[in-house]
Amino acid sequence: MSGGNGAGRHAVAVTVNGTEHAREIDPRTLLVHFIREELGLTGTHIGCDTSHCGACTVLLDGTPVKSCTVFAVQADGHEIRTVEGLADGNELHPIQEGFWEKHGLQCGYCTPGMMLTATELLRRNPDPTEAEIRFAISGNLCRCTGYNKIVEAVQYAAAKLRESSDTADASDQETREMTA
Repeated sequence: MSGGNGAGRHAVAVTVNGTEHAREIDPRTLLVHFIREELGLTGTHIGCDTSHCGACTVLLDGTPVKSCTVFAVQADGHEIRTVEGLADGNELHPIQEGFWEKHGLQCGYCTPGMMLTATELLRRNPDPTEAEIRFAISGNLCRCTGYNKIVEAVQYAAAKLRESSDTADASDQETREMTA
């Protein structure tokens, strides 16, 4: 956690959800505490503090990381995406919509980490199998759902993202044909 009288503090500049932030912090500040306490983004949850639960998962340059195991100074100059950065204004991201529509959450504590892990999976693999989804989220623990509804939520999001990609591809093709 941040503290001290300024001695030994380090400047950190990161881009979080598209917004640049610069702070002077204690070099021992964990990324999860930086995000929650310095930036006020409390969607990133603190769970086990040992990297076992995945509740603190964020995307660091697009890669899921457990922010309780990363020092904020290690993120200096990098891009971070938190659960708050998934939605586009009032429009839910397909993974958020999937969790809503398929009841992929109960208490919600694991949900931000699950969503970010699944978002990266779907970026890499737009049509994952159930086994691939289960493997991808295996580092994120949920004590409430039994995972079936989470898997269904990811499948829902995958289908929605493929559908929107197909629509965009068709629109691009139509535009090319009209200008040819």
